[in-house]
Amino acid sequence: MAFEPPQRLVRALGETAPDGDGWLEKLPAAAQQAVALRELTVERVQVPGGRSSLVVLVRRADGTPAVLKLAPPRARPESERVALAHWGGRGAVQLLDGVEGEGVLLLERLHPDVSVRSLPEAKALLEAAGALRRLWVEPPGGHVFETVAERTGRQAGAMRAGARGEVVALVDAALAAREELLAAPPEVRLLHGTFRQSKVLAGERSPWLAVGPDPVVGECAFDLARLVRDRVEDLIASPSGAGTTRRRVKRLAESLEVDQERLRGWTLFRAVESGVRALRVGRLRDAELLLEFAGWL
Repeated sequence: MAFEPPQRLVRALGETAPDGDGWLEKLPAAAQQAVALRELTVERVQVPGGRSSLVVLVRRADGTPAVLKLAPPRARPESERVALAHWGGRGAVQLLDGVEGEGVLLLERLHPDVSVRSLPEAKALLEAAGALRRLWVEPPGGHVFETVAERTGRQAGAMRAGARGEVVALVDAALAAREELLAAPPEVRLLHGTFRQSKVLAGERSPWLAVGPDPVVGECAFDLARLVRDRVEDLIASPSGAGTTRRRVKRLAESLEVDQERLRGWTLFRAVESGVRALRVGRLRDAELLLEFAGWL
């Protein structure tokens, strides 16, 4: 079978590494090798798939359905492997096989086309929050995960460099919020890192399980912040979007016992960071939505 990378993956990798790093060119051969090594039968490449990895639906030698995932080094697949092994299937997809440093993961098969985003909004937020809570555990001893301070430090530099015109005030506010949030002693929990409704899929052994982490260690409010802006296009289109956003911050903070102001601060930082990044790569509509949302906070 030809392992043609979906266009969504090609576009996304082009944004993060416009000059290329050779990974896409090597991907078909790497996928063939991973399939042969594990004696897998390929069903299909998942389309549109993700923005940072190739996802292939496969069956193991005994007929068990599974998912083969290949990701470039800059997507930090080794961190994902270690985090999934640590969670051991609790709240997240089960890791079936993965070799250190290989960038290839064999995962439990969930229902790839059914996420909590398919539910009505209130129910989706409730189920997503419940899944996220199960992931917030002590990190493994001697871990090498990035901290929230380290990750947001890298992002802060890019935000300053990309701030222009009307965006400057929002960037200043977001960076000030980050400095204030990091002044307190850090909470130490293993976080999903890129959690949102589309990262929670239906499963067999559990109704909903998280997939696709980009693990980071820090406070829970940072992890929850990305969930606050889910379905941002609907929020922006609604006359009551600003009020709905503020109520969502309050409701999620209370339901997951997170400080409301810290959640608001991290939501602001993450929305502005995503908006500036979207501007930098030419996704102007996404940038407009995210920065308008950030202005409500």
